[in-house]
Amino acid sequence: MKLPWLQADTPFPPPDTALTEPNGLLAAGGELSVERLRQAYSQGIFPWYSQGEPVLWWSPDPRMVLACDDFAISHSLRKKLRGLARAEQADEAGITVRVDTAFADVMAACAGARPGQPGTWITAEVQAAYCAWHAQGQAHSIETWMDGRLIGGLYGISLGGMFFGESMFAHATDASKIALAYLVGLLKRHGVAWIDCQQQTRHLASLGAQPVPRSRFVAHVAQAIRLPAPPWRPGRLLQTGDIVALAVQR
Repeated sequence: MKLPWLQADTPFPPPDTALTEPNGLLAAGGELSVERLRQAYSQGIFPWYSQGEPVLWWSPDPRMVLACDDFAISHSLRKKLRGLARAEQADEAGITVRVDTAFADVMAACAGARPGQPGTWITAEVQAAYCAWHAQGQAHSIETWMDGRLIGGLYGISLGGMFFGESMFAHATDASKIALAYLVGLLKRHGVAWIDCQQQTRHLASLGAQPVPRSRFVAHVAQAIRLPAPPWRPGRLLQTGDIVALAVQR
């Protein structure tokens, strides 16, 4: 089967026409405009490619999904989260979680070098595209801060009642998992059932993510994006799922 080549106005092929090998490769070409990205995600499609390649569009089968109700928390992380909850109530937390206060920094950190990886798919072009989407209010960062320093986090896309996870980073133990735990709390508070994790990995499975058939995933996305989105805004995220204004620095 010949891989479809997209022009600026070419519709995406149906996800079920994606190649089996490599798993889920659907089309190549096109651009990373916000409108193009929104069209892709609304159909269960995402871009993933390396520097120097054309844009490659994917829709794997099966699709890795974390149901918020299935999020698995280790004993040590649960203990940390209890401590953070107590500190929130006393307003004395050394570690805090924020929303959308350092989106570009989170993307840059996610693009950083990692052991065993020669490069990154989060190229300068990708960062610019998702920062533009962030400016339009649908790309978001969840950030773990310690004593005023960004130590971990994640970013993703929120379309209606669906969250599409993109990447995570941690510069301290459990920093990205703390961000994920707070994100799950926010999403559950507002009726978002699934986080798209895109591809299968052991790490994601250890957090409770499971593969689902592409047909089921695409059908879920089509319904979920019609629902109201959580009330995203920059601020401090609490374990209750509330976002509160940051304290004014004096």
